Amino acid sequence: MANNVQTKAETSMTAQEISEKYNSGKRVLDFTGKKKIFFCISLGIILIGIICNFIFGTTLDIQFSGGATLTYSYQSEVDQNELYNYIQEKTTDRISTSFSSDLAGGTGNSVTVQFSGNDSIDKEIGSSLTADLQSKYPDAGFVLLEENSVDASMGFSFLLKCLVAVAIASVLMVVYVTIRFRKIGGLSAGVMALVALFHDVAMIYFLYVIFRWPVDSNFIAVVLMILGYSLNDTIVIYDRVREQRKIMGRKAGVATIFNVSCSKTMKRTIMTSVTTLAAILTVYIVASVFNIASVKGFALPMMIGVISGCYSSLCIAGPLWVMWQERKAAKKAAAK
Repeated sequence: MANNVQTKAETSMTAQEISEKYNSGKRVLDFTGKKKIFFCISLGIILIGIICNFIFGTTLDIQFSGGATLTYSYQSEVDQNELYNYIQEKTTDRISTSFSSDLAGGTGNSVTVQFSGNDSIDKEIGSSLTADLQSKYPDAGFVLLEENSVDASMGFSFLLKCLVAVAIASVLMVVYVTIRFRKIGGLSAGVMALVALFHDVAMIYFLYVIFRWPVDSNFIAVVLMILGYSLNDTIVIYDRVREQRKIMGRKAGVATIFNVSCSKTMKRTIMTSVTTLAAILTVYIVASVFNIASVKGFALPMMIGVISGCYSSLCIAGPLWVMWQERKAAKKAAAK
């Protein structure tokens, strides 16, 4: 009887009383009460991304679409935009260029030229372009280092394999969350964790669309890493919800339990994200200083993914889980 009285008292406690009793007097943030704001922010970004996708389209790297690459080394400074325009005038295919500098500063610079749409690169084309560059920039000392070609069908097959890997990883993650958190509604926890993961993947994809970066192997690597990172944040919150539910009792509202749980874990979640961001930002700055395009192409989407993963765990997955649980409880009450 005493337990029932305590439960009733807890359900009618004020926010200050809940804060004093369950969060050491610290403010309990109302994440579920602000869910419409969070959802509108995410939907707004997604809408902008969809519009940009219609305008710009999706550009696939030659790893996926097929094409050829030529890598050159050169010594003196060359205007990158001028070099790009000069090479583009020599071919009817769409090209892209990426520049990098030697970290030690002893072997000069390099540029990789990608020709989209070619199944293979003719040796005469490579030799002709090399001669043209040496004639245009006699002091730069252009030297052809490497030639590579990717067949279009092989590139598309590689893309499908990458997408299958992402899909399998997502399904296994949902199964894991469903089994581990069955005491707090495992299926709902797993499904909403998957929604948060899709949210993070969409943020990264639209970043590529908006900045008109070609979708390449870096994109797949970032997506797989963010899936694990975001899921880890979500699991930490679910784990706290499970513990908090034991403390507060099953009669306590799921929204209150979730708000208390998030308030307790928010500092840890944010500090972990900030630490990760600091490390990736350092890598990005170094890559920018030495103009290492491949590293920059990985670090910047990774930073956006870390921010999105932290946000989706606190503001998307949790409130959606609360909505599921509240609707489930309402159906049970109506059936009685």
